[in-house]
Amino acid sequence: MNKAILENLNEKGVLTLTLNRPDVLNAMNADLILGLLESINKAKSNKQVRSVIITGNGRGFCSGADLVDGGWPKTKGLSSGEATFTNMENAFNPLVKAITQSNKPVITAINGIAAGGGVGLALCGDIVVAAESAKFKLVFGPNLGIISDVGASWFVPNLIGRARANGMGLLGEDIPAKQAKEWGLIWDCVQDDELIQTAEAIAEKIADGPIEGLKSIVKAHDRALFSSLSEQLDYEKETQRVRTDSKEFKEGVSAFVEKRKPNFRDLDQ
Repeated sequence: MNKAILENLNEKGVLTLTLNRPDVLNAMNADLILGLLESINKAKSNKQVRSVIITGNGRGFCSGADLVDGGWPKTKGLSSGEATFTNMENAFNPLVKAITQSNKPVITAINGIAAGGGVGLALCGDIVVAAESAKFKLVFGPNLGIISDVGASWFVPNLIGRARANGMGLLGEDIPAKQAKEWGLIWDCVQDDELIQTAEAIAEKIADGPIEGLKSIVKAHDRALFSSLSEQLDYEKETQRVRTDSKEFKEGVSAFVEKRKPNFRDLDQ
């Protein structure tokens, strides 16, 4: 069992994955990245799982890559850059893709500092909620002279625009959760002692819903970021052709006609 990731599946079908390296603010080493990747991939094929929460144990959500003890395999002859490239190709980037392309909706609950690659990991969620004490900090440039990664170089400018993204990236200043919400970097900011309760309420509401259809909404929004209106209209047309033939749509229509709450949980039974 990978102790860097704690798993808990409740009776509502919400799987909570907790980053568990609190002594180093959940810095990303090989165990944490590969453990989280494994957990996300397992959740995809587990029919009991209907939504996922990713959060951190302790004072921080994730302080970025572990530059002291990453635990990655040593390969002779590789420069630091080549080793970084290999680790990104084999672990970090597959994790971002696994989370963002998961067939289960993902909520990230940011319980403390999200720094460096921790910002990218935080923003992988389909919905991001943060505690009031949480902060977002891009330290790649000011501290290390490198670009933002773990998806942060895509998420941040697409969410808040070039001007604010450049300010975050070039200055490396703390962005408090309240400001992150005002900017549109995250969905919500709540009191610290309400974070997990809020994330669970969101995850359980989603778990009761048509999760395939909800994920198709996220995919449509992501696609819109690089599509023209005409291209997006074509995508809507093709997607609706599939979605309106789905069991979820048919159950939704039946529930509307019969004036009852739709039951999306039992469609595969």
